[in-house]
Amino acid sequence: MNVLEIRELTKKFGEFIAVDNMSLTVREGEIFGFLGANGAGKSTTINLIASLLRPSSGDIRILDRDIAKHSRFTKMNLGIVPQDLAIYKDMTAYENVSFFTGLYGLRGAELRERTEEALKFVGLEDKMKGYPKNFSGGMKRRLNIACAIAHRPKLIIMDEPTVGIDPHSRNYILNSVRKLNEMGCTIIYTSHYMEEVEEICSRLAIIDHGKIIAEGTKEQLVATITDVKEIRIELKKGSDNLLGILRGIPGVRNVDMKEQTIRIFCDLEVDNLGLILKALIDQDADIRSVEEQEPNLETVFLTLTGRTLRD
Repeated sequence: MNVLEIRELTKKFGEFIAVDNMSLTVREGEIFGFLGANGAGKSTTINLIASLLRPSSGDIRILDRDIAKHSRFTKMNLGIVPQDLAIYKDMTAYENVSFFTGLYGLRGAELRERTEEALKFVGLEDKMKGYPKNFSGGMKRRLNIACAIAHRPKLIIMDEPTVGIDPHSRNYILNSVRKLNEMGCTIIYTSHYMEEVEEICSRLAIIDHGKIIAEGTKEQLVATITDVKEIRIELKKGSDNLLGILRGIPGVRNVDMKEQTIRIFCDLEVDNLGLILKALIDQDADIRSVEEQEPNLETVFLTLTGRTLRD
């Protein structure tokens, strides 16, 4: 069964086309990764699914019902975990979840049960009377999730749910995503952390300039990339000015740095490792290790869009 169907969806803002004739299907039981760099059209698509925007053309169906004609049905079966926290800092955790769950028509004992159930699920049962203004970033993110799941939706969209939090909280949220999926929820997951997508998503789509440019399992997408190699160089010390120098080397498509590790994406047929190492040595970079990586989802994303996911 298809939980979400998008058919020839287009959204224009004046002359600008944010979503361009998009068609997409998400099947029941999937954790579906939806990837795009900033400005690719990902957030606009999510807002269209959530009925926060009206499409210029095309249609969206959730559980085989047109969301434009069945707004209440859509509301009851859709949960949104937005990237920007949607909680009230001066209301308790319990009051936050109860308020948002009450918007779905739940009242009385059922409302109390669902609120407590959601807070327990995200590990905040001992913080029910606490105020989000006193919570850590990870606790706020977990409360954000509780507000979106208490009405037990069939489809949950999680838009960057781990942004800006510590590794422990990130692992907690990823485990929560898995548990929700095991409980029968279908999940659309967006992230700028490719390792998260590789870890939890069963299938994914890449969007660029408002179009779906690739779709499939991780293995299917990686299998399409045959002309790119990735070189990882770990430094004891380095600086951002190295990136611009490396980008100017023949055969280099893109470069990024995370902590002290430089990732260089190159044309497979160009033998440029000597030039890369010489450039680093000329800049007094202290090299700890050099390793050539097998193609992965990051390689796929760069090859198809010309950008890394965090760009």
